[in-house]
Amino acid sequence: MGIGALLPWNFFITAKEYWLFKFRNSSSPAPPEGAVGSDILNYFESYLSIASTVPSVLCLLANFLLVNRVPVRVRVLASLAVMLAVFVGMTVLVKVDTSSWTRGFFAVALVCMALLSGTSITFSSSIFGLTGAFPMRNSQALLSGGAMGGTISAVASLVDLAASSDVTSSALAFFLTADVILALCVGLYLLLPRLEYARYYMRPARPARRFPGEEGQRPGVPNAHVVACGPRSPRSPPLRPILKATAGLGFSVVYLYFVTSLVFPALLANIESVRKGSGSPWATKFFVPLTAFLLFNFADLCGRQMTAWVQVPGPKSRLLPGLALLRTAFVPLFVFCNYQPRDRLRTVVFASDVYPALFTALLGLSSGYLGTLALMYGPKIVPRELAEAAGVVMSFYLCLGLTFGSACSALLVHLI
Repeated sequence: MGIGALLPWNFFITAKEYWLFKFRNSSSPAPPEGAVGSDILNYFESYLSIASTVPSVLCLLANFLLVNRVPVRVRVLASLAVMLAVFVGMTVLVKVDTSSWTRGFFAVALVCMALLSGTSITFSSSIFGLTGAFPMRNSQALLSGGAMGGTISAVASLVDLAASSDVTSSALAFFLTADVILALCVGLYLLLPRLEYARYYMRPARPARRFPGEEGQRPGVPNAHVVACGPRSPRSPPLRPILKATAGLGFSVVYLYFVTSLVFPALLANIESVRKGSGSPWATKFFVPLTAFLLFNFADLCGRQMTAWVQVPGPKSRLLPGLALLRTAFVPLFVFCNYQPRDRLRTVVFASDVYPALFTALLGLSSGYLGTLALMYGPKIVPRELAEAAGVVMSFYLCLGLTFGSACSALLVHLI
């Protein structure tokens, strides 16, 4: 489920060579300064980020209001169905010649991204809220799966680039991989209620036997997994106690993902190898997929997986927001790498391919570890009956950070 939650967004942004091929006719060979075509080619990642985050905020608000009105099963399956339908449509368009309606295809891509982001955030926040009733290691596994989805998309992109000399054939195999994984998520979610372990935590709990090896309580909520959630209320869950309990964690999540989305993918995807003129495959074809997408997602996955063994700082610690603020330093570090094109800030301080790789690894590792800690803690520090709603609220914090970061990234790349 975690892999399927972030996989659509990751597959969209990772297919950089495909989008460059599709939009190659969006402008003349030497477009005038400020032309729409050059804007599409140079700032496509920023447009994608904005198209993905704004609908996500609206869908999260709707999901919070629907927590007690629409069963989680309906929300999850409907979201997966829409994601799968959109990806199948994009797969069909891979082999369609769009050169005569490039700007129209650009609009279609943004609409598809908006639909995917809205439905994927509804899916992920619903699943994340559902894990609030499960032990913490299940929440950690879900969040690690999100990073694994990014890693899978980066690996699939590299394999397709290496195995195929034709961009469209590579993209076709790439998008078909996403179709298969999303279809698999549908089947696995339908299987979930059949598992005895899942039924035990998903049912309205009553004093009963414990599964061997599971923790018996959540921080601050004794015997949390056996507190009855009672019948569903038709009203929306109370917002004030959730916001009060999660305020510190919420700030950390917002700022962590603000910095991450400010840099990734808009800046990272346009940092070129300083040896690009040599013509080597590493410097031209594989540098961005390896250093921007695969390295970031793998480091993010490692950071998330670390939370299975180490959970420091705690949910009430002031160190967590402090570490989130320290990540601001990543912005100038990436700006002064070999980002191209540079219209205003001409100076490249870090003129070596080692620097962007090192900074990307640190960015992904810190984002994965600190972000997963904060998101895991959220549903665990509220009563059992508010866990699903708290999961949606934590997802809203995440989406808010991504929205602010994406909007500012569009401004930042124009300033460079």
